[in-house]
Amino acid sequence: MALALLFLLQPSRLWLGAAQTVAVSTEVSTSERAAAGSGFRLERLPVAGGAELLTIFGELNGLATQPGADNSLPLVSILRDTLGDTASDNDQLRYVWMHTYTRPLAGQRLASAVPFLYTRVGNKKKTGKSVPPPVIDLAAAERDVWQKLFWSALQSILLDPVSLTVKASTHTLRRHADDYRKAHLIRALAILALYEAETNAQNPVFTPSELQEIQARLMLAQKTFGGLIDDIYLQRVYQKHTAQWLDTRGHNWELLRQRAESEGLYFEPLELPDGSATHALLWTTRADVESNRERKFNSRFLNIKSPWRDKRLRRWQGYTETRHFDAESRRVAPQTPDATEREMIPLALYGLDHPKIPILLVDFRDAMNPKNRELTGRVLQDVAGTLLSLSRFQLPYFLGRATYDFITDRRGMDINQPTRLRAYSQLKLLLSLDASLDPQFREELSRRLERAAMNPLENDLAAEVKIAREQYAALKEYAMRADGLPRRLDRDRRAELVSLKHNRAEQVLLRLAHTLSFGRYTHREKAALSEQVAALDLARRFAHHRQFLREVAKHSARVEVQCDIEEVRRSVQFIAVHGQRADAKTAAAAARIFANTHDEDIKRLCLDSLYRIDNETAKSALLRIYRDDQLEARWRNLSANYLRMAAREDQRIAPADAKVIATIQ
Repeated sequence: MALALLFLLQPSRLWLGAAQTVAVSTEVSTSERAAAGSGFRLERLPVAGGAELLTIFGELNGLATQPGADNSLPLVSILRDTLGDTASDNDQLRYVWMHTYTRPLAGQRLASAVPFLYTRVGNKKKTGKSVPPPVIDLAAAERDVWQKLFWSALQSILLDPVSLTVKASTHTLRRHADDYRKAHLIRALAILALYEAETNAQNPVFTPSELQEIQARLMLAQKTFGGLIDDIYLQRVYQKHTAQWLDTRGHNWELLRQRAESEGLYFEPLELPDGSATHALLWTTRADVESNRERKFNSRFLNIKSPWRDKRLRRWQGYTETRHFDAESRRVAPQTPDATEREMIPLALYGLDHPKIPILLVDFRDAMNPKNRELTGRVLQDVAGTLLSLSRFQLPYFLGRATYDFITDRRGMDINQPTRLRAYSQLKLLLSLDASLDPQFREELSRRLERAAMNPLENDLAAEVKIAREQYAALKEYAMRADGLPRRLDRDRRAELVSLKHNRAEQVLLRLAHTLSFGRYTHREKAALSEQVAALDLARRFAHHRQFLREVAKHSARVEVQCDIEEVRRSVQFIAVHGQRADAKTAAAAARIFANTHDEDIKRLCLDSLYRIDNETAKSALLRIYRDDQLEARWRNLSANYLRMAAREDQRIAPADAKVIATIQ
């Protein structure tokens, strides 16, 4: 655990161009590794009423601190509602706080409403004792979707017609606020991924399914309709996005390495603990600058100027780093016999998450180069969308934008703001946690990173450290107060009871009232704590087992092969006992599991569940089983008995199925 953060930005490989590959030696002493970082720790804070606040801390190894000072920084807090027991199947994850995410100052908000202002304007110096805003409520992810749609409608109907100034200002304000939140969602994702990679299976506080749920919801929160995705698809979303990012990074890693090799540059990937590289550096040497003056350089893919004819590099006074190599150009320790010394000059830093090519983040010779590349796309977007009111649904604009995107992709131009936001956010986080880079070089990267900032709502690294500590202290104090987080938890539980007390139509009307009142009105059921716990315990347990069975039913392999058969049996039995709560999707899952298992106990429980589930889907599934000539007679007979019992009890049966059931003897 003490070693993982060392590898956050640890150069694990160094590639030399000019048709020769050089590998970095990984021989680092244990004391050096231990000194580089001590990883993450997790703090549990009980919350009155039956919950716990889980906070992930990281060692602040990337920023200079006083000797003996506490380097521990609160990064992410998550509220888990346990209902006061130790069972996991009735737990619910709720709020996620990213402690660097704060409410902006009035001046920052005003600046964020100024059209075409693409820079930071200052830092929030002090947060006070105000409770920090959560970046997401995992239990009500759909709420963000409806709020976005509501504000979009309000913008189009009321604000846009007022004047061009109001339209431009409000659009700019909303976009900056969305980008600010997305940046912190991205950082929260990175922290959870690092925490998962480092802690692995050593006394995990979060179950694998919980970690996947949190990360999937954070991924989906960056999409317009992501909050509406059913929980059943969260695992698939997590796996798809993770595989896609790893594939993109690997593809860009190889593209950038090959280009660096062909241009005679040094390639150095910066890797996460799981081995995936999110960023990479390109270097040259002072000797190569002198000896390659007549060498041609193709700058289109790398998007930087030729280092061979650059007079600034010949008299370079910026950051340099001395490294040692052996006779075969492999990096070695300075004391290695016959080692040669080379003075390295950094050229550029790239992000590897861009879907087409590596994306330029830092140009050490031209600080404005990366920012200008983003400004190009941003200005075009603002002029077309805000000032000219063009949309992709208009054919001329659609054709022009499609042509522009095609040309920039074909020419290797990294104008893509969303992925640049992701790359900058990850790099900013890692620079604050990592201690493997030279402090002077890390300071240089941080300074250039702040220059590239385009959002007036952002704060620099030093300010964010202070904000994180102050906001965590405020959140901790809020969690300990009886009228603080426990009261909020009680209100959330009473709001959760609404879905148990009201039908769909009533819930839609109540949600509409909440939206139209700008969130000031939220209907909550009145219930004592004991009544809340009893009702929510059963509802959450049922939802847990229902989701598990639907996930099992998705797979085509035999149930015994893909799942823990005892877990499946426990869930099917729970559904069989509480079948009156089940819906058509649960019935379909039970029917599929019946067909996909050889376990007789589970088969019998599935039929029992289909009988107790009072809806047409369940009875249709029983009828199909009865009419399946390939099944053993005992299963068909048991299905017939259940169908006759359901008919006598006046359960819901489709008219066509009822006629067939009436003929069963």
